[in-house]
Amino acid sequence: MTLIKQFLNFYINSSIHVSLAVCSLTWITLIEYEIPFDKNLLFFVFFASVTGYNFVKYYGIAKFHHRGLASWLKAIQIFSFFCFIFMLFYALKLNTKTLLCILGFGVVTFFYAIPFLPKHFFVDKKQNLRSIGGLKVYLIALVWSGVTVLTPFINNKMNLSVDVFITSLQRYMYIIVLMLPFEIRDLRFDNLKLSTIPQKIGVNKTKIIGSLILVSIFFLEFFKDELSLKLLVVMVLINLCTLIALWLAQINQGKYYSSFWVEGIPVLWLMLLLLIN
Repeated sequence: MTLIKQFLNFYINSSIHVSLAVCSLTWITLIEYEIPFDKNLLFFVFFASVTGYNFVKYYGIAKFHHRGLASWLKAIQIFSFFCFIFMLFYALKLNTKTLLCILGFGVVTFFYAIPFLPKHFFVDKKQNLRSIGGLKVYLIALVWSGVTVLTPFINNKMNLSVDVFITSLQRYMYIIVLMLPFEIRDLRFDNLKLSTIPQKIGVNKTKIIGSLILVSIFFLEFFKDELSLKLLVVMVLINLCTLIALWLAQINQGKYYSSFWVEGIPVLWLMLLLLIN
């Protein structure tokens, strides 16, 4: 049992789970728009997500405690290094426009963790984008929506239609809702000056706002030129799952509630789409 728990902790802490979620959302875009299966892009997104997330999460720790790193963190560093190598390998298989697009999102991720602006912009002394009050959730949603919706079209040299931009907006909104259980959980730890959504309006109002966003995502689907009943049914099911997960979220939630179950919803979304297709 201990071995299983250790594996699960490494699986989550090394960002494998969240990277599978990002990869799943990218694959969902391929399915929704009937884009040919793009193995190179999916592998790149996975390995880039592991590299990016681990860089953001552990940069500060590795920087100041390099010699005294715990064994689990050293293992994550080694794992991240190999993911970085694989990321570069698959990057060579993508077209130039895709790389430029991803580079833009990569720059946002880099400055999300690295100090670069004057101290008066921030709530603490870290001087990175994640320390700007109220910005965190919107930056992450921007990067996720851009990578998972736009890059499949750019890499396959397909035109960006109005439907694609609606999907980008839906994905952006969905990621914000998906992050709300995390923000509710982190109320115990976050600096009050971070101005997260639950800090500003409270837990109950956060859940109401998240519910309204999910309803808006549903109605946005009817503004598209092409509407698929199968995709709509799956979206409704996933929105219901997300809604339930949001309303069950508590400040004192289980260790794996958000980091495993909530973050696994995009993987469930992909599985349902593969099942009906």
